[in-house]
Amino acid sequence: MNKNYEMEGDYENPWYYKGTAFTSDDIGDFFGFVYRITNLQSGKQYIGRKYFQQKRKPRGGKRRVTSESDWKRYYGSSDQLSADRKLLGNSAFKREILSLHTRLGDVNYEETKQLFLNNVLQESLDNGEPAYYNSNILGRYMRKDYGNFRNNPSEKS
Repeated sequence: MNKNYEMEGDYENPWYYKGTAFTSDDIGDFFGFVYRITNLQSGKQYIGRKYFQQKRKPRGGKRRVTSESDWKRYYGSSDQLSADRKLLGNSAFKREILSLHTRLGDVNYEETKQLFLNNVLQESLDNGEPAYYNSNILGRYMRKDYGNFRNNPSEKS
């Protein structure tokens, strides 16, 4: 058994919703969720979305099959967040579900809303580094264009 396994959930380093570990039994009619991942050492955060279901075409199959996604193991799509996870380990990160939604459009809308409300492209930590791993919103609004970090050599263009 992995030493980072949390006994409160049925998987390692579980997602928490309103203070309680979230499990497959809690999915019900929900389509997906908007989440925040926090680096417990630096305080840096990531906001994103994840769907509970995935549709895949099995090898040799003709029809797409719906199954539960990899949401339990998911840690966002940020390369910098992935690098920090490899360096620090999964237990150095807190995963929380901010909101649950029954429709795809609601998940997508709420993620975008939270990215703007939390000012992910411009907020900074006390040391001047970006407060969020998010580097863009919708692939259209980039930190390098809107953030206060344009002259920061640690930020890639």
